[in-house]
Amino acid sequence: MKFIYLFFFLFSFHAIAQEDILAKEYFKNGEFEKAQVLYKKLHQKNPRNYRVLKQLVKTHQQLEQLDQAQELIEKSILVYPSLLVELGYNYQLKNDLENANLNYKKAISVIDLEVNAAYNIALAFEEHSLLEQAILSYEKGMQIKPEYNFNLQLARIYGEQGDVEKMFYSYVNFVQTNDNYLNTIKRAFSDFISEDKNNPNNIILKKILLKKIQETPDLLFNDLLSWLFIQQKEYYKAFIQEKAIFKRDPISLYRIKNVAVIAADENQDAIAIEIFEYIKEIAQTPGITLEAESSILQIKTKNATPKDYADLEKNYLDLLQTYGKHKGTIDLQVAYAHFLAFKQNNTQQATLFLKESLQQQLSTHQVAQVKLELADILVFQEKFNEALIYYTQIQRSLKNSTISQEARFKVAQTSYYKGDFKWAESQLKILKSSTSQLIANDALDLKLLISDNKYEDSTQTALKLYAKADLFAFQNKTDQAISLLYQILKAHKTETIIDQALYKQAQLFESKKQYQKAADNYKLIITNYKEEILADDALFYLAELYKEHLMLPEKAKELYEQIIFNHQDSIYFVEARKNYRMLRGDAIN
Repeated sequence: MKFIYLFFFLFSFHAIAQEDILAKEYFKNGEFEKAQVLYKKLHQKNPRNYRVLKQLVKTHQQLEQLDQAQELIEKSILVYPSLLVELGYNYQLKNDLENANLNYKKAISVIDLEVNAAYNIALAFEEHSLLEQAILSYEKGMQIKPEYNFNLQLARIYGEQGDVEKMFYSYVNFVQTNDNYLNTIKRAFSDFISEDKNNPNNIILKKILLKKIQETPDLLFNDLLSWLFIQQKEYYKAFIQEKAIFKRDPISLYRIKNVAVIAADENQDAIAIEIFEYIKEIAQTPGITLEAESSILQIKTKNATPKDYADLEKNYLDLLQTYGKHKGTIDLQVAYAHFLAFKQNNTQQATLFLKESLQQQLSTHQVAQVKLELADILVFQEKFNEALIYYTQIQRSLKNSTISQEARFKVAQTSYYKGDFKWAESQLKILKSSTSQLIANDALDLKLLISDNKYEDSTQTALKLYAKADLFAFQNKTDQAISLLYQILKAHKTETIIDQALYKQAQLFESKKQYQKAADNYKLIITNYKEEILADDALFYLAELYKEHLMLPEKAKELYEQIIFNHQDSIYFVEARKNYRMLRGDAIN
């Protein structure tokens, strides 16, 4: 008997759910009569279902059956005080604004007696875009019951109204008692601020946070201010805030290190070095000190010229002497070998050094790390077959890992350098679904380069020359790479590889700080190859050159605008829109 009852209950529940879904679909499609029939049935079955009641009221309103809607509302208004808002709105639809406002005021006054109704009443006002009344309802609820926190809802409303200052205040007040929402609030802020520290919204937020820091010792506001400075690329100011946080809560140097890493990535090397020097001074463990010293050395290596090499080598050797050669210093060992090979062209010493590193007690991942560098050095020497052996060993030892996928990409890249385009393409097809987005993107770019050009002529002359130029770039033979690309541009004018050659050459010009030459190449792509795959790349990087180096912001703005309107599917779309709005001087980013 129990089974029969359960069966009929489940059957009835399923039927009601199906009617509800169908009613929603009818309402969404504007078939209000059909929706009304179903909502009436559902309301009869469960008169206390608030959502169904409201939907039934809406069908009457959509069909201009305002008296029937009013009758429905008035029957349930004692149970659901928020229906006073619905009643007011119904009067508004009748153009009876006096009774509409009267009921809106009644709804807000209910909060004095039933503070628990504040949220539903405010939400009802929001549903009808009665934002001022919604604000009053939320504020009254918090005033009567301070433990209520409707600041998130208020922030959303102020944002809709364009009142950025009140919106920022509401978000800040909300997160003050809900710090687990900190990252959510940062994402909300990011829609309204930009990289430009003079953006009015940035100034407003900075003022609010500085005031909060003065009023309360809560480190949360130092965190937010540090975040704002990072968005503005004011890394030294962010560092000052992070130091203040660390001095009062010295748990970890991770946050300070993170600012240094971001500064280094943005090529603000002097600031990055200063921050790493600070970490080195106050670090309590040798591991952190080593990491800071190693980071400083790698930044200096990146910017080094041959006259600096002797001092740099001494610095590397001094660090290795201080900390020893073991698994704890493997990153430093690999960095030193890379310096020997790719800066000093001392591949023999670099190779011997790494082979000695392999004799240490290393983890499987560390062995792969060393072998990856060894293989790269062999490619640098054009010992392709030996390099492929190491890359393949990495793939087999750490299947499906990121370093294994990187090794597979390098197998494809090395085969491409060799001119074995068929094998390279087969490996790149596998990597299109790599878990690493960076590897997947690089694999796709290389695959498109090969597939677009391998059938151009039976000898694949232009593609082979391009691959050789790519290898020269990898070997830091920038001038030779540029020269070889000129050869392609001169001898293969009608072939599909020309836009690729122009683009690659432009990147090499940028690496040599020959910005006008790079700009000329990008302009040729935009003019002659605007339908090709590199058109949006050329637009974006030419805009960046105009903005950052050639000091032509108006021209940069025009190019960003072209991406926004003509390349909505571009990977540069979001960044282009942000930069365009910043150059235009928008208050809201």
